[in-house]
Amino acid sequence: MLNALLGRGQNGDRAVEATAKPEPRVRRPSIGLALGGGAARGFAHIGVIRTLVANGIVPDVVTGTSIGAVVGGFHAAGQLDALANWSSALTRRSVLGYLDVSFSGSSLIQGNRLFRQLEQAVGPVRIEELSTRFAAIACEIETGHEVWLTHGRLIEALRASYALPGIFAPVRIGQRLLVDGALVNPVPVSAARSLDARIVIAVNLNADLLGRGSTIAAHGTDDNDTPAPASQDPEESPGWRGIMSIERFMKRKFFTRDGMPGIPAVMIDAYNVMQDRITRARLAGDPPDIMINPRLGTIAMFDFHRAAEAIELGAEATERSMESISHAMEALS
Repeated sequence: MLNALLGRGQNGDRAVEATAKPEPRVRRPSIGLALGGGAARGFAHIGVIRTLVANGIVPDVVTGTSIGAVVGGFHAAGQLDALANWSSALTRRSVLGYLDVSFSGSSLIQGNRLFRQLEQAVGPVRIEELSTRFAAIACEIETGHEVWLTHGRLIEALRASYALPGIFAPVRIGQRLLVDGALVNPVPVSAARSLDARIVIAVNLNADLLGRGSTIAAHGTDDNDTPAPASQDPEESPGWRGIMSIERFMKRKFFTRDGMPGIPAVMIDAYNVMQDRITRARLAGDPPDIMINPRLGTIAMFDFHRAAEAIELGAEATERSMESISHAMEALS
């Protein structure tokens, strides 16, 4: 009888085991990565993505503005290492080699040399063919519309997204004339959410620029101010002499002279102020779940020769954020 009872118990255990429901699988939330604009500082995005992937966090959605679109697009196309190798090899001299001066009325730089370099690396891939959902943010210059480039040739979308007004010429895509998306959405969190990202990790390249954007309530001229010249510098006047000395003319226009910045420096600094103000407003209204802020304050907008340093700073910032990212994923799984 004892054996019968034991056997019955064992059979009953087997019956319970057979009817027990399997534990539900934990499904991780979809992850979106919003990469902000910031010119040379944008190489930090490479370090961010590499660190996330190394920790098992592979974004399902990537949105990018300007340099953020370039790095995000190369990642989505599986060419991030190629971009990292090229950028890390840049020097001051090689950067100048990509500045093919434009004599048209819409830009200072043609940008064809840079475009060909990027096109050779990323190839003819189309956005809709990517395994990762991707959007490059641009701005329609004629209307101010925010444009999300989600299909078509990837390289054309990247070129439109980094077409800094006045520096690079606008890019015509689908009958729209497009320029740098940082004019309207410098850190595209909203685009990542709209592409079904449950958790959005954003990277702001300009958060480390402390002491900017305050108000100076009382200011005016003083005795140390240098009065503006009353007449035009003969060397800057148009004509045959100016054409014959075009190299000297361009140096005077492009580089700092007598304490006054050149045209690109003025445009970039003004653009940077505007981008900072727009970023603050957009992120206040639509904050990401996780914000990564690389400490890039010592890297200027045109310091493209410091890519390796920016990549490392991006990796360090991501490592500091890993605990917060893991906590957010656990909470939403």
